[in-house]
Amino acid sequence: QVQLVEAGGGLVQAGDSLRLSCAASGRTFSSYAMGWFRQAPGKEREFVAHITWSDGSTYYTDSVKGRFTVSKDNAKNTVYLQMNNVKPEDTGVYYCAADVGGYYETKYVYWGQGTQVTVSS
Repeated sequence: QVQLVEAGGGLVQAGDSLRLSCAASGRTFSSYAMGWFRQAPGKEREFVAHITWSDGSTYYTDSVKGRFTVSKDNAKNTVYLQMNNVKPEDTGVYYCAADVGGYYETKYVYWGQGTQVTVSS
């Protein structure tokens, strides 16, 4: 089991910055990578960003490229999502998830409880 706890959400204005964190505990060695997802009211949950524990390789959904940065601290088993120049459409509950797949497969098994991000215009 891997336990994930997100933090850092809040109410911000458009154009502001926010940093989310996701602390992992438990069988963290079973996790190949970590992902960030979000779910806006009335919408499906969508992928935001992904980072591998080993080499820190990343990829993002197009709508956040150039604004969001995912990073990691292996010593703390923590990943971060730096959100810059946020927009109202970034509003939603942000979740981190542990990917136990591998290079050829993405398999998100463990999820955090989520943290609310609200961006006012």
